[in-house]
Amino acid sequence: MDFPEKGFYVHYKHDPSGEADNYTYEVVGIGRNTEDKSYTVLYRPLYESTFMPPADLQSRPLEMFFENVEKDGQTLPRFQKITDPTQITHLTEVRNKMYK
Repeated sequence: MDFPEKGFYVHYKHDPSGEADNYTYEVVGIGRNTEDKSYTVLYRPLYESTFMPPADLQSRPLEMFFENVEKDGQTLPRFQKITDPTQITHLTEVRNKMYK
């Protein structure tokens, strides 16, 4: 079974022409349901939002985290790991400011 690495990810809804942090997240770990033994990915947003307070962890079923989605006629991963060092530095600063 594959698990996402801890680190920064961008969601397929990210708008590259918008704010740099929109729909960016930090994966902080994996959770496991004690009843049905299913796994969930635990992550937190790195942007302000009216429907998700920035101090809350969010979760998504492991299978859904890794699935592909359709957007504008293209098939894309729901989440994609950010590997650019400049973006990682920026998101580390954002995270440190939001989650003191």
